[in-house]
Amino acid sequence: MAEVVLNNLTKSFGKDVGVDGISMTIPDGAFVVLLGPTGAGKTTTLRLISGLEKADAGEIWIGGRNVGSEMPAQRDVAMVFQQYSLYPHLTVRDNLAFPLKSPILRSPPEEIERKIKEVAEVLQISHKLDNKATALSGGEMQRVSIGRALVRSPSIYLMDEPLSSLDAKLRTDLRVELKRIHAGLGATLLYVTHDQIEAMTMATHVGVLNDGKLVQFGTPREIYENPNSLYVASRLGLPRINILPVDVFGNAPHGTTQIGMRPEHIQQGSGLDAEVQRVEHLGDQNRLHLMLKGHAITTIADPATDYKPGAQIKIAPKKPLCFDADGNRIL
Repeated sequence: MAEVVLNNLTKSFGKDVGVDGISMTIPDGAFVVLLGPTGAGKTTTLRLISGLEKADAGEIWIGGRNVGSEMPAQRDVAMVFQQYSLYPHLTVRDNLAFPLKSPILRSPPEEIERKIKEVAEVLQISHKLDNKATALSGGEMQRVSIGRALVRSPSIYLMDEPLSSLDAKLRTDLRVELKRIHAGLGATLLYVTHDQIEAMTMATHVGVLNDGKLVQFGTPREIYENPNSLYVASRLGLPRINILPVDVFGNAPHGTTQIGMRPEHIQQGSGLDAEVQRVEHLGDQNRLHLMLKGHAITTIADPATDYKPGAQIKIAPKKPLCFDADGNRIL
């Protein structure tokens, strides 16, 4: 595995900016997630690292080597796409073997068989090796697609929303699987998603992108607890952070125009009266949807509470996040 360094990386498509001056270090062995909405520059960043796109400016270093002039096949990266990208006429075994038979790797037959066996065991598809790809379920096909990358043992794995087309249960299962694989291989992995749960549960580091810019980089906990802007605060957390005008509660630092309250950071039993609009019973907790002075607020409560729509409940902010008129964090 290898450390990957991006230095002022820039790429435009005509008048549209894909990536705007991104500088970031992906530590050796890290699981880095790039998080942001469609058009934020996530996939473009992956394609620049892989060599599928050529940067307009900036540098890409992989394992201490400037790869800007190298072709994709020379960069020693493996990419997993959202779609399965398998050869349908080949068996699972032959799909896994295909990358190892390339003119660049030229792996001997015994090494190919060993790696196929190892990866199939890791992905729990050993019993499917002789099946045609078309005979697999969606989850199995994506496991094989991930396996085609794993057999390579590259400097870095690049994954472009590989779980987004799967159903909820499979996504959960493969999230656990990918994290286990990462821990077992000690691999360097850059993973793109717009799903905040994937970012929070899998990443060692999260990079939040907005309009091609890297706006914050840190551990999931750092990003969640200390966002540097309203945009970043809104990207992580489920239910989403509540945003209110500063004058609803008052007592905020000078320059504050909006305050953010995580659902778990709302104190109940004192403060201002809010009306219960709706209650979601989730088993381990109740999710309360409130109305306070015309503002919708979501908070959580003990599952033993029995609030009814129309009930009044006093609430107050606890650990609120403060933002100025431009959405920048005020500490």
